[in-house]
Amino acid sequence: MLQELKDISLSALEIQHIWVFYLLPLPIIVWFVIPAFQNKNKALFSPAYSNIKRLLDSKEISLNKSQEQKWYKWVMMMLIWSLLLTALSSPQLVGIPDKKVINSRNFLIVADLSLSMAERDWPTDNGKVTRWEGVKSVLKDFVKSREGDRMGLVFFGSQAYTQAPFTTDLNLVNAMMDDVAVGMAGQMTSIGNAIAKGVEMFQKDSIKYKVMLVLTDGVDSGSDILPLDASQIASQDSITIYTLGIGQKGAGSYELDENTLRDIAEITGGKYFKADDEGSLEAITEILNKYEPMEYEEDSYKPVTLLYYYPLGLAYLLLMFYYFIAVFVRLIRRLFS
Repeated sequence: MLQELKDISLSALEIQHIWVFYLLPLPIIVWFVIPAFQNKNKALFSPAYSNIKRLLDSKEISLNKSQEQKWYKWVMMMLIWSLLLTALSSPQLVGIPDKKVINSRNFLIVADLSLSMAERDWPTDNGKVTRWEGVKSVLKDFVKSREGDRMGLVFFGSQAYTQAPFTTDLNLVNAMMDDVAVGMAGQMTSIGNAIAKGVEMFQKDSIKYKVMLVLTDGVDSGSDILPLDASQIASQDSITIYTLGIGQKGAGSYELDENTLRDIAEITGGKYFKADDEGSLEAITEILNKYEPMEYEEDSYKPVTLLYYYPLGLAYLLLMFYYFIAVFVRLIRRLFS
């Protein structure tokens, strides 16, 4: 018993649908607004009507007696109506949610979707595929290997946008990679805007280790902010950027600015890698594994106890009690009349 009281004391009473109580005066409004239904019946003409009336008056039966006794019926019906509305509002006791401590690292993938990513020069066992198809297959394997970590996705072209906020649902992250296509973010390569977008995402997340992976196959082509300036801002926010250059020299579209990518990585304490085959991310995976996992608390379960059946049951009992008393009184009157 004491344990139950303790559990209740740690809980809060909540009403799911508070608007339901606006319906409380509805029966009174209906009574005054909508006229009573009048049932017209055929009357039987009787020449002895005056005698019947004198007989009724002699027994002191008032025709308005039923009207005078309706006040207690109204009280009972309004009480039952109030209980039904209380049940419909879905009252519940909400306990303190359990906290689960999770060890995790946080990584943001910033991938290029400019038109040059459609170039077919990525080698695979089945021949060459587009750069984006090759990068996507490598990234999916990389994301699967980050079990327990929180991943985010940013894609960029002429503009940068968030595809997936930081989440531990790695299957969702991989699925979101399939929802994009080359060129959907614009034709150009705005590396500076992409890094700035990543910095903005990290500012919304209070974490200790901030790692960004920037994948591109081109040179910055007119960002609102220069890539090195964006890297300086990232460095001030303790963000480490690893850059990956994509593309094969001698291909039809090779404009990779490796010097800028190296400078971006050096400014933030990261490293530049050349990503040109399916095994190119193994080295960076080993480096990222050295980062100590961060501990954070996550709500795992919030105990909720539904209470609607208490007012619903009480309304049912009151209704049964009312009809029982009404039938009982009617029988008593018949016996003594």
